[in-house]
Amino acid sequence: MISISLFLLSLALAMDAFAAAVAHGASSRPNHLAALRMSLAFGLAQAIMPLFGWGLGVAFGSIIEAVDHWIALVLLGILGVRMIGEGLERDPEETVRPLTIWPLLVAAVATSIDAAVAGITLPTFGVPILAACAVIGLTTAVLTYPGVYLGALAGAKLGKRAEILGGLILIGLGIKIFVEHQL
Repeated sequence: MISISLFLLSLALAMDAFAAAVAHGASSRPNHLAALRMSLAFGLAQAIMPLFGWGLGVAFGSIIEAVDHWIALVLLGILGVRMIGEGLERDPEETVRPLTIWPLLVAAVATSIDAAVAGITLPTFGVPILAACAVIGLTTAVLTYPGVYLGALAGAKLGKRAEILGGLILIGLGIKIFVEHQL
């Protein structure tokens, strides 16, 4: 069963990709193929990157286990603050060039770096790693596709709000994990 915390983490991690999709849609004429390609690239990157963080967690598990709640609090807090900062600093008038294959892959990896860091915290969610990665990737893919079209309709301002909301969710999850460990 997928926990509410994992679902919220997935939503929060997807916000960078969603914001990028909205910005792309706001600055270009989206079509089905471009939206699908962006959705698949971002979803796949978000599904793979947590494995790297999880691998670090497994490699250093005995050391991390005693302080995993602190790690979750600090890492998710830092990611959340970074996302909020990026959302506040983003220029809504900034133009986005169409994403060809290499820029699309770079954007997919860049928006999923936080998923790698969050992967370290995945054992605290009590869900098998592959299931967690699938949920994270699928959530991102599902949100990215309509994000492109939403950007075309609403403009780039929504992208800022999505990033800020994602940051707040990450901070909240870090606090939740920390508090639950204290009880």
